[in-house]
Amino acid sequence: MEHVPRSGGVLLLGNHVSWIDWAVVAMASPRPVRFVMARGIYERWYLRWFLDFVGVIPIAPGRAQQSLRDIGAHLASGEVVCLFPEGAISRHGQLNEFKRGFERAAANAGEAELVIVPFYLRGLWGSQFSYAAQTLKTRPARGPRRTIGVAFGPPMAPTSNATSVKQAVAELSIVAWEAHAATLPSLPLGWLTGARRDGGAIALVESTGTRLTRSALACRVLTLAPQIRRRVRSRAVGIVLPPGVDSASANLAALLAGRTVVNLDATTLDDDLLRRAGVDTLITSRRYRAGIAPGNTASSAGGACETLLLEDLEARRGRARRACAWLMLRLLPATWLVRLNGADRDADRTAAIVFSRGRRGTPKAVRLSHRSVYANLRQITDMLNPTEHDVVVGCLPASHAFGLTVTTLLPLVEGLPLLTHPAPEDALGVARAVYRYDGTLLFLTSGLLPGYLDDARVQPLMLESLRLVIAGGGRLDAAVRESFVRKFRKTVYEGYGTTETTPVASVNVPDYLDGQNWKLHAGHKEGTVGMPLPGSSFRIVDALTHAALPPGQDGLVLIGGVQLMQGYVDDVASTTAALLEIDGRRWFNSGDHGHLDDDGFLTLAAP
Repeated sequence: MEHVPRSGGVLLLGNHVSWIDWAVVAMASPRPVRFVMARGIYERWYLRWFLDFVGVIPIAPGRAQQSLRDIGAHLASGEVVCLFPEGAISRHGQLNEFKRGFERAAANAGEAELVIVPFYLRGLWGSQFSYAAQTLKTRPARGPRRTIGVAFGPPMAPTSNATSVKQAVAELSIVAWEAHAATLPSLPLGWLTGARRDGGAIALVESTGTRLTRSALACRVLTLAPQIRRRVRSRAVGIVLPPGVDSASANLAALLAGRTVVNLDATTLDDDLLRRAGVDTLITSRRYRAGIAPGNTASSAGGACETLLLEDLEARRGRARRACAWLMLRLLPATWLVRLNGADRDADRTAAIVFSRGRRGTPKAVRLSHRSVYANLRQITDMLNPTEHDVVVGCLPASHAFGLTVTTLLPLVEGLPLLTHPAPEDALGVARAVYRYDGTLLFLTSGLLPGYLDDARVQPLMLESLRLVIAGGGRLDAAVRESFVRKFRKTVYEGYGTTETTPVASVNVPDYLDGQNWKLHAGHKEGTVGMPLPGSSFRIVDALTHAALPPGQDGLVLIGGVQLMQGYVDDVASTTAALLEIDGRRWFNSGDHGHLDDDGFLTLAAP
C-alpha cells in the first residue's frame, strides 16, 4: 500500500480473475477508488444505485472515447481510478492481453500530476466468484479457508505502455504468491490434512489394477514412517523405485519421518551421487531389483549404504500396527500425526534433493524446500483448472523433477486421482492404462512423444479420454507435435522449466472463447513454451550486463518466482552464479536464450 501516493492522480491497473476484484482492491487501497465498469453491468437496475454511490465510471464499446475522456478528467482532478486492462474476467487464471485504452485515458489527463500503479490480485481464482472449474472451487485438499492478497507495485510513468505494465503486473505476482507461500504448511502436513478430509476418494491406481484410497495410502504411510525414522541415520534418504504405490508410499513416509527425499535412477546410480546428497540408506524393493538388468541394481553402488527393502518393512507392519494407524488417522488431527512422526513443521527446510540433468556439465544436487515445492504444486494446479473427472497419468520417475513434483506429489497433495505405470518409455503400456482407467492429464518429457507415434499398436482411441497432453523436459520438435495431432487429434501443450525451478516455470493451456462477448482468452501459442505461471515471471536480459531487453529481442532467460530452489548442495560458487539478485528479487539464470512477445509468451531460441 505504500506504493499508492497520498495525493495526485493514480491509475490502478491489474489482473482480473473474479467478479469481486473491485471490492478487494477498494478494501486494500488507502484512498477512495473509482472503478471503470462495463455499461452492461452498470445499467442493471438492482446494481445501479450502489454503483452510482461508489462512483463507478461506465464504459461501452460505442462510447469508449467519451468514457476515456471522463477517466482522464477524474485523474486530472487528483482521484484514484482503477481499470482492468484485460477487459474481461480471466477464464483460465492467466493474464490476458492488456488493451491499450488506458494509455489514451492517461494521456487525457494532460499535464496533471499522475502515476500508474500496477497491482496483482491473488487468491480469487478458484473462488466461487471466478470462472475456475467447480472442482478447484471445492477441492477438499485446500480446506475451507482462502487467503486473498493484493500486491501494489512501484509507481510507473503515465506514458507507460500496455506491454511494460503487463510485465510489471506479472512480476508483482511473485510478491503476492510469496505472501501466500508463507502460509503454506510442510508437504506431509498438507497431504495428511487433505487425506483426512476425503479419505474415501481414490488416491492411486497402478496400471496393474492395484488401487488405494486416500485413507488406505495414509495408513500405509503411517506404518512405514516410524520404521524409516528409526532405520535411517542421515537427514537424506535415497529412494530407488519406479512410479507406483511403492514410490508414492516411500516418498510420503520419508517426508513424514522428517527426512529429505533423494529419488535416484537405478540405471545411473553411483557412489558420487550418494555422497554428494548425504545418503547413507537406500529404500528400494526386492521386486524392482529383480526386474533390473544385472549391474544396474541399487546394490551395485553405494557399498557403504544400508539398503531397506519395502517388502521387509511391510512384513513388520502387522495387523496391530495397521489398526493403530487407522485409529490415529481417524482420531488425531494432522498436526499431531506430523509431530508424532518427526516430520518437518518448518516449510523452509529442504524437502527434496534432485539431481539436475547436467545441462551445465556434471549433474548438480538441487535443494528444494517444502515451501517451494508446495507453491509450485499450487501454481500448476491453478493452471490445470482440474475437473471432477480428471485423472493424472504418472509414468515419469520421481528421480526427475518433473516426475517428483507434477506426477507424484501434485496429485497426492492436491487430491487428484493418480494413475501410474512403471515404465515411461513403454508407450503402449501407458496408452492401455489411459484407456482402461480414463486418464485425462498426461505429462511426458518431449523425448517420449515419438514412442507413441512409432508404435502402430498405440491406437488413437486409447488416448480418447485425455483432456490435456503436456510436454516438458526438453525442446518439443514441431514435426513431432504435428504428427501427434494428426494421429491422436490431441494438441500437445508445451511447458518449460528447470530442476532449479521445482521444475515448472511456464506452460501453454487451452484457449477459451467467451460466447457472451466473443473474446478469445489466449492460453496457447504454437512454438512457444507458454506464459509464466502465476507467481512466476521471465526477464529477457543482455547476457553480460543483465539489462532488460524489449519484447521480440533474444537474450538470456531469467526466471523469477516463488518456486526457486534453495541452492546447490555444498556448492556456493555455482549457487551464486545461478541465483542473481536484481531489483531486490531473486532470479535464476537458466542459461537458455529466447524472447518474449507482447503478450508474455516465451519462445526459446535454437541452441
